[in-house]
Amino acid sequence: MPAPRKLVGGRLATGSLESRAMVIGLGLDLAEVARYDFDAARLAWFARKVYTDEEMAYALGKRNRAERLAGFFAAKEATRKAFGHAIPWRLVGVGHESGGKPVVRLYGWATALPLRRGVTAMHLTITHTAAMAAAVVVLEGAE
Repeated sequence: MPAPRKLVGGRLATGSLESRAMVIGLGLDLAEVARYDFDAARLAWFARKVYTDEEMAYALGKRNRAERLAGFFAAKEATRKAFGHAIPWRLVGVGHESGGKPVVRLYGWATALPLRRGVTAMHLTITHTAAMAAAVVVLEGAE
């Protein structure tokens, strides 16, 4: 049986190693799915102004695209909140790892933000129901 984990200096220790990461930004956002159930004209406008090509391709390839679009919007807003200021909508995006895990993608001048802020990892989770979507972004940095 493995040894139980214990807190050392407020951090979870595993064996003789202890984590030296800390949370330097946290963002949470909710989005009402019904607000993202667009007709073709409104969808085209939002696609141009808010969503990346990758996000649109993903959402349009899924059932219940409004849930995906609401989740992506919540993720963008949560990322902006985690960094503490506005970032243009199309400079923040959601991508997916091969296993499906969502990840924050930054574009243009926003790619420099993690380095400038000392961010060593960005964590994103998105969830949705037929009515609501939620996203949480955690920015992790070295102690």
